[in-house]
Amino acid sequence: MAEQKFRIGIGYDIHELAEDRDLIIGGVKIPYEKGLLGHSDADVLVHAIIDSLLGALAMDDIGSLFPDTDDRFKNANSLSLLKLVYDKVQQEGYWINNIDTNIIAQEPKMMPYIPKMKTVLAPVLGLDITDISIKAKTKEYLDAVGKKLAIEAHSVVLLERIGG
Repeated sequence: MAEQKFRIGIGYDIHELAEDRDLIIGGVKIPYEKGLLGHSDADVLVHAIIDSLLGALAMDDIGSLFPDTDDRFKNANSLSLLKLVYDKVQQEGYWINNIDTNIIAQEPKMMPYIPKMKTVLAPVLGLDITDISIKAKTKEYLDAVGKKLAIEAHSVVLLERIGG
């Protein structure tokens, strides 16, 4: 990888809502009648962050690194996957300057859980909570998210070379 002072990455993820699953977003279990369907815990926000970190490093995406065909990742805690990816960021000589994210869900309301999400994510990523932006949006009843069939997330990350 060419040595650069800054690198930026974007990430996106979407998971279907399903019965008999816990709803875990940003490492926080949110009380709701459905959860997100996926091979791991399906934490849509953490998955988007992982992809933004991998994108900034010009590496493969989350599905290549943690394939859903590998039983080692069945019901995996996405925070542990995030930690592995953050270790890669550091190995490449970078630290995270800041992260900006959106959670898009018609239901449940995310705002009450965002402060806890920041306190869970910050230590995993070596950040202060003021370096993590998490915003909650709806789809105004449009598409699968608006019809309460799925939840999606977007992430943008800025990496800075260690020792700058």
